[in-house]
Amino acid sequence: MIASFVTAGAAAASCSRSDDPDMDPIDAAAPDSSNTPSDAGLDATRPTDAGFVDAAPLPVVCTSPPCAMQLVTTLGEDEDDRSEGFCTLLDDGTVACWGANGAGQLGRGDDAGTLDSANAARVVGLANVVTLDHTCAVDKEGSVWCWGTGPFLGADAGGPMTTALAPVKIDLPPASKVGLGHGTACAAIGDGVRCWGSNANGQIGPLTADAGDPAVPRPMPIPAGAPVRALSVGKATFVLREDGSLVTWGGNPPLGRVSPMFPDPNPRDIALRGILVADLAYDSACATAGGTGYCWGARVQQNVASETDRALPAPILAPEPLVQIATTRTHALEAAKVQPYRWCATGVSGDVWCWGFNESGQAGDGTRDHAFHAVKVAGLPAPAAQVKTTPNTTCALLTNGKVHCWGSNYNGQLGNGQSRGRSLIPAEVVLP
Repeated sequence: MIASFVTAGAAAASCSRSDDPDMDPIDAAAPDSSNTPSDAGLDATRPTDAGFVDAAPLPVVCTSPPCAMQLVTTLGEDEDDRSEGFCTLLDDGTVACWGANGAGQLGRGDDAGTLDSANAARVVGLANVVTLDHTCAVDKEGSVWCWGTGPFLGADAGGPMTTALAPVKIDLPPASKVGLGHGTACAAIGDGVRCWGSNANGQIGPLTADAGDPAVPRPMPIPAGAPVRALSVGKATFVLREDGSLVTWGGNPPLGRVSPMFPDPNPRDIALRGILVADLAYDSACATAGGTGYCWGARVQQNVASETDRALPAPILAPEPLVQIATTRTHALEAAKVQPYRWCATGVSGDVWCWGFNESGQAGDGTRDHAFHAVKVAGLPAPAAQVKTTPNTTCALLTNGKVHCWGSNYNGQLGNGQSRGRSLIPAEVVLP
């Protein structure tokens, strides 16, 4: 028997029919809260060691060029920017991006300007890239390059920058990983992590007047442990280690642990162990551990006023063991105006499941009906290795190295060469 995903994100359905991201669909009437589940079916106990399941994302095996190896979302001008886009790391070490470009997040260069583009094209000046996070990349020499929205420490540009239409080399020692948020960034260097930029939520240290120059990377006092597997930066900062532990600090939510401080600038482990993949979208987070999905973060129901209603990781009922969950964030700060969240996940089979907001068909079931339960994405020609979500669009990296997207195309984020419109079923991105 297949169990259904039931999350608080399904609590508010939209009846509006606009693909304009500036239209607020939550203004439409939501279902009667008496019939709406709020984390129904979720174990209320705090997770510690997740049960073991031999689950891992399926590998990408390139069958023909062009071939994508990693998929990420781009970042807009600030955390409330609703423009959407994606980038992918190609097997030749270059990076291709498509979608919104108002903050230069496509990396097309100064001469190309900031027009949105429905055509995937390579970021100028990048080569030998080995890993990405949003619009920052690390090459095989350990150099960190960023474009779009900063903060940037421009060794080549002479100082901090807030916007760059072409990649800027960051003045850092060789790094293995990079994490980029709105106004804050971190890099894994050696066995430590250095962060710089905005400290509005304690993402780079204590909120003190003598915090120092935000443009100077500072070592973070992370407890000794296993090497860094991945970095994520949002309202909080996440360091995922190779042993499956997750160290967090900064804003709460999405800190993911009990803390007497708000925000908490002190790096500490969350209780959940054995984490395979973690995803952070400003104040919303998800992770998979032992084949189980967990999510936590900001409120997702209109009738819940508490900022910490979903403060700790809560397990999700799933139709199969999960290897990855992608999450999105709200666009409103007031409880009465919370936009429904949405999630997508990849299972051990390579199937993709989505639930929540489906105004533009981003759930991938061929409809625009709110997905109160998980729906299987139909029409993918191969199993998925990875899935990424924005509020209105979903893209999946398949095991054959191709990328398929569905949902809104308002910013050209389907990457199919067409402007506006939408697709209720997956459509292949034309990679360069």
